[in-house]
Amino acid sequence: MSCPRALLVLLASWFNAFPLLFGADQPGEFRITEDADQINIASATLEAAIRKRGYVSGVYRQTLLDKKTGFRDPGFGLDIVDWLMEPGSDETYRNKLPDDLKYVFGNLHHGNIPKRSIEGPQICTKAKEVSPLVVRGKDFVAVKTSFRYTLAAPGRKAGSEWGQTVVFPVGKRYFISCDKITSVNDSEGLFLRIDMPGHVRHKRGDTFSEIYLSYLGTLKPDEFFTDFPPDEKFLYRRGESRAPARFIRAYHLRDPETGKAGPWLAGMTLDPAIVSEAWCHQRGYICMIEEFGGRPAKAGQSFSAAFVVGYFDSIAEMEKVYDLYAGAAELTATDEGWNLIKTRR
Repeated sequence: MSCPRALLVLLASWFNAFPLLFGADQPGEFRITEDADQINIASATLEAAIRKRGYVSGVYRQTLLDKKTGFRDPGFGLDIVDWLMEPGSDETYRNKLPDDLKYVFGNLHHGNIPKRSIEGPQICTKAKEVSPLVVRGKDFVAVKTSFRYTLAAPGRKAGSEWGQTVVFPVGKRYFISCDKITSVNDSEGLFLRIDMPGHVRHKRGDTFSEIYLSYLGTLKPDEFFTDFPPDEKFLYRRGESRAPARFIRAYHLRDPETGKAGPWLAGMTLDPAIVSEAWCHQRGYICMIEEFGGRPAKAGQSFSAAFVVGYFDSIAEMEKVYDLYAGAAELTATDEGWNLIKTRR
């Protein structure tokens, strides 16, 4: 029994209207699946997951798959978000702080630079649940996520909003992201702490062959065989370190079983002047924290940073892509398109 021609035409038009449901083997196609816990995105070049519950913000750990090489992120996720902070000690009101806001420095994990959390909790581990929104465009997929901080230090209000937009352009091995804060507090130096691109898990350098920091150069694995604090070496501080033309931090992946060379996994902050501090230190794994902002802020004001995160075959390729988007600090996305907005100076 054959189907009427009209029904065949209808089925064909329905299939073509919803390619996201039927695979992602063609360059212009995305496949998106979603459940209660996460959103899964697949294209001809990448796969990634963004969590709704549990460990949230950014691209979830070891889900960013480079289909060209088969390599994945070796850490705990990419563009992962923590607290709102400012310079200074919290010792004067430490006993009044919620546990999730207590920040102890003067140790191997945090180093000796005085800082304090003014709003929390740490989003990645303690927000617990967010409600990401998927935006489907003609040649991209975007995911938007937001969260209002629920804890505040004494004398401060809770409720500053973090917003994150992640755009996956068709045919690319990288994504573009933006983290934005709208503050409900005044601060002399408000900054957001994130993992950028992300941490590197390894056993004596088995998952990478070199690290590239555009403000320092290339580092070999043996620099990270023993633990050291953030401010001992490889620390970037605005106003104290040489400001690079491009702010790029990357690690050259390799297969821990075979030693086979893989791609570079890079995180690139598109306006170097936004970065207030960044480090690359060993604490059982390589911790690549970045802080941006760090300037006076008034309640109601916003600040943001934009990034390119993903896989590249060389430093030269990273620089070429960086220059396409250089100077941007904000990212917007609707079903009509996405747009990077340059910093106003």
